[in-house]
Amino acid sequence: MDLRAGEEPQPRDEEEAELELLRQFDLAWQYGPCTGITRLQRWCRAKQMGLEPPPEVWEVLKTHPGDPRFQCSLWHLYPL
Repeated sequence: MDLRAGEEPQPRDEEEAELELLRQFDLAWQYGPCTGITRLQRWCRAKQMGLEPPPEVWEVLKTHPGDPRFQCSLWHLYPL
């Protein structure tokens, strides 16, 4: 686990809740396709298109910038 100075380890239940939020975002087709791009790229594209993606997804993604569990969609392991 990569902790920055002064950061507390995140409780497991909170992490699981955040991952579930991101999985639900992956399954919400109103924000466009999620294959071949990161969740952050998808969120930004949806925002640019005026689709109003959930701000809480943005917050979670900003909190875990280098963690593929948070940045990659459910489908990232499947080839296009």
